[in-house]
Amino acid sequence: MAAPKSCALWSYCGRGWSRAMRGCQLLGLRGAPLSARLLSQEKRATETHFGFETVPEEEKGGKVYQVFESVAKKYDVMNDMMSLGIHRVWKDLLLWKMRPLPGTQLLDVAGGTGDIAFRFLNYVQSQHQSKQKRQLRAQQNLSWEEIAKKYQNEEDSLGGSRVVVCDINKEMLKVGKQKASAQGYRAGLAWVLGDAEELPFDDDKFDIYTIAFGIRNVTHIDQALQEAHRVLKPGGRFLCLEFSQVNNPLISRLYDLYSFQVIPVLGEVIAGDWKSYQYLVESIRRFPSQEEFKEMIEDAGFHKVTYESLTSGIVAIHSGFKL
Repeated sequence: MAAPKSCALWSYCGRGWSRAMRGCQLLGLRGAPLSARLLSQEKRATETHFGFETVPEEEKGGKVYQVFESVAKKYDVMNDMMSLGIHRVWKDLLLWKMRPLPGTQLLDVAGGTGDIAFRFLNYVQSQHQSKQKRQLRAQQNLSWEEIAKKYQNEEDSLGGSRVVVCDINKEMLKVGKQKASAQGYRAGLAWVLGDAEELPFDDDKFDIYTIAFGIRNVTHIDQALQEAHRVLKPGGRFLCLEFSQVNNPLISRLYDLYSFQVIPVLGEVIAGDWKSYQYLVESIRRFPSQEEFKEMIEDAGFHKVTYESLTSGIVAIHSGFKL
């Protein structure tokens, strides 16, 4: 008699297990063990993109570092070739939008070769000199000796303005320092090796934070934005110049053709590096649209966030304030 009871119990348990498994399938779990599903979800959560390739998060930083280490020496030449020189106009427009006041403390992140920093120094020096001339014109009774003495006593030609260039890549900083020395930039300029996701600066330190063509390369964009917010003073401004989403279908097709068929070839011919420029093209396509990035900036705590698309949306300047 014991055997039939045992069989009945086994049959009952079997039916219960079968119903449970069907329930899992209805929920889309398809019978996978819970531990396996959790491990799979955890794996997906720790993966990110490197161009069109999916890689573990901990590997992306090293891969990006290798890209910019490889392209550092030809970075400026390739920028001119890839954009037909238009990147210079985009950077000029960033400074025009910034319009720094005398005494501005600027942090330029991922600015290794110094393009934004040099423009900033030129701008503030020009503004300070113009202010100085206006003051002298207002004092018509000064003698030539007094005017000359006033110029000689002016120790800071930047009016107290300073720029710190922060970059994670030693080779990019090396190129920037060489350019600064060759072009005579010394005063008001500092170079710091640092990670955009963990900046080596105190809270509330800078008036303006800029990042040009760099934020799409960080592993955690949200973390980099939070760090930008942290180091800015109350009232400080965030400015980002980055490739974005083209809003004209015809230009978009031509842009894709040029990006994927021409730019990697230029990279191979000029810099001897096809793969790095293939990654750069792919990374642009993976970057959020103007509206999506605007929301990310707002989520980091910034207010009055706006953006301006340039060249049919090939790039955009995003702006936000820490209030």
